[in-house]
Amino acid sequence: MSNSRQDFIWAALFHMGSNMWDDYKALDHVQFDEKVWRTLTGRMVEVGMNMVVIDLGEAIRYPSHPEIAVKGSWEIDRFRKELARLRAMGLEPIPKMNFSSSHDVWLGEYHRMISTEPYYRVCSDLIRDVAEIFDHPRFLHLGFDEEFTELQGQYLYSVARQGDLWWHDLLWFVKETEKTGMRPWIWSDYAWHYHDLFYERMPRSVLQSNFYYADSFDMEVLKARTKTGRSVMMVKTYEELDKAGFDQIPCGSNWTCDVNFAGTVKHCRKVCSPERLKGFMTAPWFKTIPKDEKKNLEAIDQVGAVIKSEA
Repeated sequence: MSNSRQDFIWAALFHMGSNMWDDYKALDHVQFDEKVWRTLTGRMVEVGMNMVVIDLGEAIRYPSHPEIAVKGSWEIDRFRKELARLRAMGLEPIPKMNFSSSHDVWLGEYHRMISTEPYYRVCSDLIRDVAEIFDHPRFLHLGFDEEFTELQGQYLYSVARQGDLWWHDLLWFVKETEKTGMRPWIWSDYAWHYHDLFYERMPRSVLQSNFYYADSFDMEVLKARTKTGRSVMMVKTYEELDKAGFDQIPCGSNWTCDVNFAGTVKHCRKVCSPERLKGFMTAPWFKTIPKDEKKNLEAIDQVGAVIKSEA
């Protein structure tokens, strides 16, 4: 490995907030178990991981907009103590707030004000809040994935920015994030659907996480499996991002299989330049609750197995 252990990122994405996906299922309370959280973060340290990306959503009481809070949202003093605990353990806490219109139910009433002046004002306030709460961390993960009305078929309110409006808002969020000293970080799936536009207009300053969760990275196998070629595009994007000069933290998962994370690391070590490969992340996509604790721990252990194999 050319990356030092101190600098190379081994991250996991876990959720505090859960009002991200289906607005008709939005909860009026935080679905987050602190005991499970402590078990997961403790296991991360045990296996050698060094970063936890916290999907905040509605789970904290933002100082500028407390109206977004629900029952059980953490007060900021309490949350700051948790951030201090994580840092003392050797985990770097990184905030994530998904501003994709497919995943922003956590914004409450502002979820239905996309691209309006009140929306921009609120989102700017929230970004500044998070920068201060996290003591100006290195990154802010903005999400910005899967913004298509086809994915919102059951939503009570369905909206997707397209064309220049999508780019206007994405670049607005990039600028607002950079104002605070944080580096913007997004999911890379826009490149699957609008390949040329993505590589033409996406700032190279934006940290990328392409994601792919299946078992095979063999192009011939993938071509035989699907008629659409989507899996091929998903896997090819790691190499294309690298060639285009983007820094990356590729993302694997145990959502669909238990060999994906190791496969992700093996594949990306082959096709990505060491200087642009900043680390790897697992995103189990299970909630931080007792029912899902086992799957979350398995995701951590899969990362740990790779770290051990590379030591």
